[in-house]
Amino acid sequence: MSEPSWQKSSFSGGGGNNRVEVAAADDGDGIAVRESTDPGRVLTTDRAAVRALLRGAKAGAFDRLAR
Repeated sequence: MSEPSWQKSSFSGGGGNNRVEVAAADDGDGIAVRESTDPGRVLTTDRAAVRALLRGAKAGAFDRLAR
């Protein structure tokens, strides 16, 4: 099993370890998500769930959580 190619958002800023990273899951069908401060803990979900999350984020559904 090879190491996933982790990506971070360009909005995460420079330098610090305060970012969420995503990669294609090993099964090739899902998405893996991890926190850069604890890279050993990985959440894997399906692409439909990630699409729903992104739609909600773009619509502002989670803005109150970032305050």
